[in-house]
Amino acid sequence: MKKYIKGNYRRSIFESDKGYVIGLFKVTDTNMENMEDYAGKTITFTGYFHELNLDDQYIFYGEELEHPKYGFQFQVSEYERVKPSGKDGIIAFLSSDLFHGIGEKMAERIVDTLGEQALDCILEEPECLMLVPKLSKKKMDHIIKTLQKYEESHQTIVYLTDLGFSMKDSLNIYNYYKSNTITTIEHNIYQLLDDVDEISFPKLDEIGMKLGYDRMEENRIESCMIYIMEQLSFKQGDTYLREEEVFKQLNRYLKIEITLEQFTNYLHNLRLLDKVVVEENKLYLKEMYEAEKNIAFQLTSLVQKKTFHYPKLTTYLETLQKENDIIYNEKQKEAIVTALTNSITIITGGPGTGKTTIMKAIVELYARIHKMDAEELDANLCLLAPTGRASKRMCESTLHSASTIHRFLKWNKDNNEFAVNEFNKDFSRFIIVDEVSMIDTLLLNHLLKGLTNQIQIVLVGDYNQLPSVGAGQILKDMIDSQVIPTVQLEHLYRQDENSYISTLASEIKEGSLSSKFLETHSDYTFLNCSSSSINMNLKNLCRQLKEKEYHEKRVQIMAPMYRGENGIDILNKELQDVFNPRDDSKVEIKYGDTIFREQDKILQLVNMPDENVFNGDIGVIKYIIPANHSKSGKNEIYVDYDGIVVKYLPKDFVKIKHGYVITIHKSQGSEFEVVVMPISHNYHRMLYRKLVYTGVTRAKKKLILIGEVKSFEFAVKNNQEYVRKTTLKEMLQNMNKQL
Repeated sequence: MKKYIKGNYRRSIFESDKGYVIGLFKVTDTNMENMEDYAGKTITFTGYFHELNLDDQYIFYGEELEHPKYGFQFQVSEYERVKPSGKDGIIAFLSSDLFHGIGEKMAERIVDTLGEQALDCILEEPECLMLVPKLSKKKMDHIIKTLQKYEESHQTIVYLTDLGFSMKDSLNIYNYYKSNTITTIEHNIYQLLDDVDEISFPKLDEIGMKLGYDRMEENRIESCMIYIMEQLSFKQGDTYLREEEVFKQLNRYLKIEITLEQFTNYLHNLRLLDKVVVEENKLYLKEMYEAEKNIAFQLTSLVQKKTFHYPKLTTYLETLQKENDIIYNEKQKEAIVTALTNSITIITGGPGTGKTTIMKAIVELYARIHKMDAEELDANLCLLAPTGRASKRMCESTLHSASTIHRFLKWNKDNNEFAVNEFNKDFSRFIIVDEVSMIDTLLLNHLLKGLTNQIQIVLVGDYNQLPSVGAGQILKDMIDSQVIPTVQLEHLYRQDENSYISTLASEIKEGSLSSKFLETHSDYTFLNCSSSSINMNLKNLCRQLKEKEYHEKRVQIMAPMYRGENGIDILNKELQDVFNPRDDSKVEIKYGDTIFREQDKILQLVNMPDENVFNGDIGVIKYIIPANHSKSGKNEIYVDYDGIVVKYLPKDFVKIKHGYVITIHKSQGSEFEVVVMPISHNYHRMLYRKLVYTGVTRAKKKLILIGEVKSFEFAVKNNQEYVRKTTLKEMLQNMNKQL
């Protein structure tokens, strides 16, 4: 039986454009033991609603929860409106503000004439109102129209939820189509993919098949083609696809025989609908094609602007060196001068080559050149990065505020739109963007759209790191095009005589290891052992590190894969017992086959911007409240992310996992004091140069590799990772010739 509360809606505290409501509700009845004490009381509720009418009676289905900031709430997943019943109830309903101009006396007259089934009677036979004495034609039409609208919206929402749509999706669908909702669903359900946000093809197709749609329906197949292109683009990181791979995946997904001729016809229709762009057997989703094209145009326009000339720049640079007791090498000076005198510059280099030092110098010199005080500098300069951790590092190194790109562009997670855009630009004059290798095509396009053509941009990143999670290989394509002024930093600074991390990174980049990688250095060790003994040796190593006060916050273990005997899932369980063993003083709870324990290291898996916590953030379980002691009656986990405490209920536990061991991909944009990397043939399909390079370059003070020498040598030599299909490089080159 579904859990519910019954009562009356009182008022809204907050309403979003998407139908999300926080409001007050007076409870009259419930089937929940935990809610019985609230009968006759007013509580706070949250959920998605089409329309809530003051003092109407509703049944809310859902569950109670304790919000860490706002206290007790009832979270509504579904709802029903209870029709007014009884003579007094119907009179009160018809004389409410919903039926403007119908007073209590007229409402009494309607009920006296039509009886307690008056509402059903009006809906089934509107002409019955003609029997009511002294009811004008105008008021009669008003009652009929209002009641039909009142009933239609509710019934349509019920229809959609019965089909299998969530309440949020049902609201989005109804708010778009209104009275045409059911007609649209029955005639072309796949139209929803174009019109309604966050509706997925698999969900629509499942409902479409239940409704009896033909498996060879043209709209179905064309919608599936778009879905497959989106999935392949995300999985492979491609900005365009080949016709043959889309054709092959289409037949495999739909499990029907579509001929090449039919496929060509469907593709032609998608081109006419302006959903797909085709150039020389290259298939682009329209948004991706326009993004690459706009990036190429914007960057080329910046390249072709006149350079800035500052007569005192050399003097300022020399003064800065004396003040900071630092001597920049020739390449670093070139990077600083190029960044300050060009509208766009790329600075690239591996760890220890001074990228951070240069960013600090650029910020200080920009202020001096333009004679800006701190307030003016804040108004004109922006430091950006793709992740919160990377922006925090920029702030610490430059002593200037920094932000994520999403926050700078004022991203709205509800509609996935940016408030800073081509119609509402930011007027900063100078922007430095770090960790550019992590930025995908669509995000860079949004950033460039939000900037004026008077901007100066400095893009900083490591050419040899893993590409972005999203489609594209922005940094690589920009540098390979040789269109944008680029300075390559090569001299290693971050090392002493017996250090090796930066040297190892350089050797990996070149694909050639020296014999030194088997030697022990002040910041590096390779513990040679078989794949089968990695687990045991890793636990022993972590015990030793813990004894030396290298606790889990200072140490990060990274591996390429989740599964297998040396995979992240098994290693996390093993290392939990090392770093945070069972203790009677620590509360723990079980979730599936995972035990969450107070003081556990935790990895966040999804973005939760409302809580200011993002995918890849690492925290510690501050405390756990078991179900028999919590106000919600459910297990509650509270995780501390550097002072930000986030509460998780069982439905949220999928958003976190143990963080003793994380993937190398999740580590991007971060630095850790000590990095430990298991190396095993079990990881064979993930052992390639860019992956191990990215892992190695996360180590700030100490790097420990543990496992098989041959597997590590294989990874360094293996430069055969999937090559993404993109056209930004060619677009930059062609556009540079044309402008």
